[in-house]
Amino acid sequence: MAHRKAHEVENFVRKPDPQYRAFLIYGPDRGLVSERAAALSKKVNVDLADDFNVVRLDAADVKEDPARLLDEINAIALFGGDRLVWLRGAGNEKAVVDAVKAVSEDPPQNTVLIIEAGDLKKSSALRKAAETGGSAMALPCYGDDSRGIHALIDEELQGAGLKITPGARRILAENLGGDRLASRGELKKLALFCHGEGQVTEDDVLAISGDASALSVDEAVDCILTGDLSGLDQALTRIIASKIQVFLVMQACLRQFHLIDLMRGQIETGEKSVSQTVSEYGRRIHFRRKPALEKAVRGWNGRAVRDVQAHLQNAILESRRQPALGDSIARQALLAVALRSSRLSRQ
Repeated sequence: MAHRKAHEVENFVRKPDPQYRAFLIYGPDRGLVSERAAALSKKVNVDLADDFNVVRLDAADVKEDPARLLDEINAIALFGGDRLVWLRGAGNEKAVVDAVKAVSEDPPQNTVLIIEAGDLKKSSALRKAAETGGSAMALPCYGDDSRGIHALIDEELQGAGLKITPGARRILAENLGGDRLASRGELKKLALFCHGEGQVTEDDVLAISGDASALSVDEAVDCILTGDLSGLDQALTRIIASKIQVFLVMQACLRQFHLIDLMRGQIETGEKSVSQTVSEYGRRIHFRRKPALEKAVRGWNGRAVRDVQAHLQNAILESRRQPALGDSIARQALLAVALRSSRLSRQ
C-alpha cells in the first residue's frame, strides 16, 4: 500500500520518490498539512513562481467545475517543462477521487498532483484511492509530539538568532502542540517579543503566553473584533492609564486572529458551519465574549485574517525597536484593525 506512517512523512518529504505522481497530504493538523505540502512542492522540478506551469486550485474550484482538475492534470505545458497541480481543502469530492485514480492508472510524465485535505477516515474514498494507487502516495499529518515540538522550537528561535533557557523551553513545550500553524505563530510572536535580547527566558515565555486576559484587555480585543472604534479608544485609554502594557493587547489580538484563521480554514473548506466551529474552538473563551468572536468569524475571510496577522506582527516588531513610541504604534495598529472590522460588518 502506498502510504507512510506519520513519523516517516518528514523524511519522505525531504526526499520524495519520483515514481509517485500524486501526493495526498491529510490530517487534523491543518498547519502541518500546509507546511509539508509547501515543502514537497519545492522538490518538484517546477518554478513555483511560474503561473503557466503551476496551477493552484481549491475545493470550491472543483465543485464549480468537476472536470477542471483532470483537465489541468492532462494539460501540456505551454512552453514545455514539468507542471504542478496543487489542490487545497479537498475532502471526498468525487472529482478529486477520480483524479487520483486516473493518475495512478495512467501516470502523467510531466505533471505532479499535490492534494491538501483535512482529517480523513480510513474508509474515506480519497484516502483509499491514494493508498491503493500505484503512482499515488498518502501522507498523514498529526499534531506534533514532544520531539516535534522541541524541533520546532529550535527551528524558529535559532532562525531568529535566539537561545532559550531550559526552564523557558519546558514551559513553552507545555503550551504548544496540536496545530503546527498555531505553534509556529506562537513561536514567531515570542521571537518578535525577544528581538535583540539574544536569549529567551522564563519571564519572556510567561509574558507572551501567560495570562493576558484581564478584563480591560479582553474588552479591547472584543472592540477590535466588532469594529467598535469608540469603545476601543476608551479601552486603550484606560489600559494606558492603569500602566498595563498596550503590547499585551496586540499580543492578545494576534492570538485571537490566529484562532480565527484556524476556524475560517474549517469553514471555507465546508467541513463545519460557523456555529459548529465557534462551539468547538471557543471552548476556553468566556460565553460573554463568544458573540464578538462569532461576528468576526462570519465577517472575515482567510486572506484578510492573514493580512491582519502580518500587520500586527510588524507593529509588534516596531514597538520593540522603538519602545518610546510603543503605545502610539500599538494604538495606531489596533485602531486600523478595528476600522477594517467595522467596514466588514457593514458589507
